[in-house]
Amino acid sequence: MTAATAVAARAAAPVEATPRPPTPRAVVGKVVWVLAVVLISLTTVMPLVWTLSTSLKPESEILSSYLQLLPSTPTLQNYLALFTDGPFGRYLANSAIIALGGVATNLFFGGLAGYALAKLSFRGRGVVFGMFLGSMMVPGIITMVPTFLVLRHFPLAGGNDLFGEGGTGFINSYGAVLIPFAAGPFAVFFMRQFFQALPDELGDAARIDGASEFRIFWSVYLPLARAGLAVLGVLTFQAGWNSFLWPLIALNDPQMLTVQVGLAGYVNEYQTEYGPLLAGTILASLPVLVVFVLAQRYIVENFAHSGTK
Repeated sequence: MTAATAVAARAAAPVEATPRPPTPRAVVGKVVWVLAVVLISLTTVMPLVWTLSTSLKPESEILSSYLQLLPSTPTLQNYLALFTDGPFGRYLANSAIIALGGVATNLFFGGLAGYALAKLSFRGRGVVFGMFLGSMMVPGIITMVPTFLVLRHFPLAGGNDLFGEGGTGFINSYGAVLIPFAAGPFAVFFMRQFFQALPDELGDAARIDGASEFRIFWSVYLPLARAGLAVLGVLTFQAGWNSFLWPLIALNDPQMLTVQVGLAGYVNEYQTEYGPLLAGTILASLPVLVVFVLAQRYIVENFAHSGTK
């Protein structure tokens, strides 16, 4: 290559634009943004860090140095006290059964109802869907007394006779918490919206091949709704695990208490056992955190599906 050719090639090459220095307004905006993110992170994370730190402190140190972030003498005594001084393991098992049972029933029955309202044509479909939407607007506190009476006097359950007398019905059993919320209106609404976004041609092709409606639901549409089922499962598990008021009303047997109701027992008008209370709070938070971590891929997939449908 001659010198003239090299000069011509350099002249023809695109000139890289030198980056402009950021304006003072841009610098101030970035600094404000970083400060806001740090402040929000601190206000969100610091209570959790303080709870974890305090749960590792001995009882004498909890009140004397409650502002000290790191414990001087870390100990696991508070965690051991949960299982030695009370049936905390039983509380965890009760909450797990209720939460996982609620997930199973809401995914199955909510999926069935959502599929019927989205893909099947029948008289009164709009009215049924409107009733589900209307039930979501009724505060749960209003239906607690009627629900309790129905479960208490349910025929042939819990020692009751045919007229619902003589026993306790479903009270003090897992059914008292699982049955009323086996197919919540939110689950039906959520799955109906998800199934409605799937093409009808898939069901038509399966019907031509002779598949029944349940087979179409189970083998065709349900696998395609995996992301929606994961999101609904996470929300249902969180609601069931953190439920407090209804288990407090329907489960008054000490062996049937959930973890949230059991933690409330460490607080009374005479004394508050801060160490076991905070240790139990940490343990009660772990299952929901694990479920979110395991299902985060499906949650992102659900948002991507919602944005492209």
